[in-house]
Amino acid sequence: ARTLREVRDALPDSASVRELLALTQYRLGNYRAAAKELEAFYELTGSVDQHPVRMDCYRAQHRWSKVAALWEELAAASPSAQSVTEGRIVAAGALADQGRVTEGVALLARKAGPVKRPRDYHLRLWYALADLEERTGEHARARALFDRVAAHDADFADVSARRAALR
Repeated sequence: ARTLREVRDALPDSASVRELLALTQYRLGNYRAAAKELEAFYELTGSVDQHPVRMDCYRAQHRWSKVAALWEELAAASPSAQSVTEGRIVAAGALADQGRVTEGVALLARKAGPVKRPRDYHLRLWYALADLEERTGEHARARALFDRVAAHDADFADVSARRAALR
């Protein structure tokens, strides 16, 4: 991060440097610094590709209106299924963090149907929905979703333990 800050200071208009520094700060848990760099990245590029990460930075800071605004912008732009799905997961998590778990479930459930060839982002969506379903007491639905994830990737996160806990 230190070296990247030096490069950023030398090349403040380099979108790729801003993006890399932002992602580094994010991985270090420096959410405020990461959000600042992602804002600069967005101003330089107009790209919404990093909105899910930016949303998660604001979620960590409890800046709920920022999360909601970025989710609306991302959903409207619809850059890729993966980006929109990641944004949907963060938006739903932010709702749950605010005690609005049922709204988070509804947001994820809209796109959580079975697919023939699931990708990683489908598994993450199903897993996140299962987690929220479990939190609402809907253990049968949570178990079915964890089972769906495990059917495609038995080693996904802690899905085996989560399934076992619901048996």
